[in-house]
Amino acid sequence: MNETHDPLLRSWVESANVVGGDFPIQNLPFGMFRPAGSAERFRGGVAIGDSMVDLEAALARRVFTGAALEAATLAAQSSLNALMSAGPAAASALRLALSRALRAGSSQRAALESALVPQSAAQLGLPAQIGDYTDFYSSIHHATAVGRLFRPDQPLMPNYRWLPVAYHGRSSSVAVSPQAFFRPMGQRPPAPGQAPVLEPSQRVDYELELGVFVGRGNALGTRIGIDEAEAHVFGLCLLNDWSARDLQAWEYQPLGPFLGKN
Repeated sequence: MNETHDPLLRSWVESANVVGGDFPIQNLPFGMFRPAGSAERFRGGVAIGDSMVDLEAALARRVFTGAALEAATLAAQSSLNALMSAGPAAASALRLALSRALRAGSSQRAALESALVPQSAAQLGLPAQIGDYTDFYSSIHHATAVGRLFRPDQPLMPNYRWLPVAYHGRSSSVAVSPQAFFRPMGQRPPAPGQAPVLEPSQRVDYELELGVFVGRGNALGTRIGIDEAEAHVFGLCLLNDWSARDLQAWEYQPLGPFLGKN
């Protein structure tokens, strides 16, 4: 926590001062966008009120200096991977510079105001190139509820009390909303003991989840200590996880999720 989280801060972007709004000046989340309906490349932006700061345009208007300038140059690329890899100090420097420039009474208002883009006129893209995707149970209640679907007699396996049971998903399936979701096709036995049939899933499920972007990597074979973990987390998002429960029940033993979860 630092000065950017001060609840008393106000912005010259009036929509950022609306009580209960998603993007007050204390938030300032990073993302990727381009003008809706255009073929322009995606570039970095930061949400504020009902608008977003076009970081490429802000760079052209010389809004940033020092460490914030270096970080903004990384964030203005076509993905946030470079900014994520630079570590928390880079993102924090840029966030602080943006917070000060967007505050009520800022001398940088004239330069930055012309770099604002209405969110309603923007198409969002994936914030980063997803190199890997790991899904794990975040609570004992979730683990028990899902386990009850497949193992009514033993819903919670003993290992969950010691580690967050997880699987690696298909990272190429991660996309932004809105998108078309097609009902999965796969095998499932129509009744216990019968041969499986290939057909569309009859038990499609979804879960609203918390996504964590891990930005800084580590050399292959090296470990990240618990005390260092937070420095590798870039940010959070909401994630909608789709599952085909009937396919999953047939596939998941002994190697885990396959078509039911990809």
